[in-house]
Amino acid sequence: MNRRSFVKKSVLSSFAAIVGAEIVFGSNMIDGYTPLALQEPDPFKLFKKNNEMVVLNDKPWNIEAKAHLLDDKVTPNSSMFIRNNGKIPENINADNWKLVINGESVKQQKTYTLQELKSKFKHYTYQLTLECGGNGRSEFNPPAKGNQWTVGAVHCASWTGIRLKDLLEDVGIKSDAVYIAYHSADTHLSGDPSKEPISRGCPISKAMQEETLLAFQMNGKDIPLAHGYPLRLVAGGWPASVSGKWVNTISVRNIVHDGPKMTGTAYRVPCKNVAPGEKVEDKDMCIIESMPVKSLITYPKSGAMIKKNKSLNIRGHAWAGELEVSKLEYSIDFGATWQECELEKPTNRLAWQHFSATIQFPKIGYYEVWAKATDSNGVAQPMVVPGWNPKGYLNNACHRIAVKVS
Repeated sequence: MNRRSFVKKSVLSSFAAIVGAEIVFGSNMIDGYTPLALQEPDPFKLFKKNNEMVVLNDKPWNIEAKAHLLDDKVTPNSSMFIRNNGKIPENINADNWKLVINGESVKQQKTYTLQELKSKFKHYTYQLTLECGGNGRSEFNPPAKGNQWTVGAVHCASWTGIRLKDLLEDVGIKSDAVYIAYHSADTHLSGDPSKEPISRGCPISKAMQEETLLAFQMNGKDIPLAHGYPLRLVAGGWPASVSGKWVNTISVRNIVHDGPKMTGTAYRVPCKNVAPGEKVEDKDMCIIESMPVKSLITYPKSGAMIKKNKSLNIRGHAWAGELEVSKLEYSIDFGATWQECELEKPTNRLAWQHFSATIQFPKIGYYEVWAKATDSNGVAQPMVVPGWNPKGYLNNACHRIAVKVS
């Protein structure tokens, strides 16, 4: 056997091990060819995303939208960001899907099929804003580790499912219940089945809110696989990591949940302001709950060009975690003065709100349009990146677009 033949047989053996089957006629493959099953997938086709989306990571998949792709009032799948910690589960059979409710603070452990969840409990539909806690991380200095999200790790889709509170009341929870935690079907990047990629949760008070759902539909259809098919926890207004995908177990805890991504610096910020780059002890980190007030200009794209004496129509969305946005303003003079926009009320609590304005520019030249939202407690977005933190969370600085008048 010559060396070339040996190398080819070794490569074929490796390919077959990865694919999980013999590569029939593999001896006919030309040197250097990689079977389609092992070639890098096209994420835009794989997840049915707009090809202007930005891939930040493929192991695991993390993909964000550009601001103008989020112009729809209800975000379509094609423009929804993807944030994963592990491998997306494969070969899901919804007919065999079961949800287990367990934990120290349930009166009894119960198991439900997906069909039982759909038939036994009333269905609810809400538009709910989900934003990655690290949205805007790329602007922090010193840089924070993690996916360098810009502005596109947010969406507001329409979710249909059952209220988690109805399910917990059916199971029966004890008076010592403090937290709920989710466990899911995604797998650890290492391939170790004993490790969970992520297992987060929320206080029982959030779990019992009217809008906290176990959803099985998104925008009126089955949830796409990348967004949690066949069952997803959706807790609007909090970091999207609380809204676990592919959920197969809910644990009711008598302690603050301590699963993966619940401890250390994960989804936590310093309880008190710290200097940029300062090391913070775990005991001095607080779990992120309600997300801060924020806004996004979705039309026009940054870099818009208009003629002198022409007006510019802008529009976008604003949200404020558990709160409502009370005011939205724009500035064309780098924040020296502000003008109020027209702001719509939310469709329901925890949905983002839509704003619009018509802008007149005084003369030819370069401008920046800045947007600033104020929440119902009177707290406004900062004009610059807010308090530094080790993981680059909660950047809610004003969004801005460039405009040239000629």
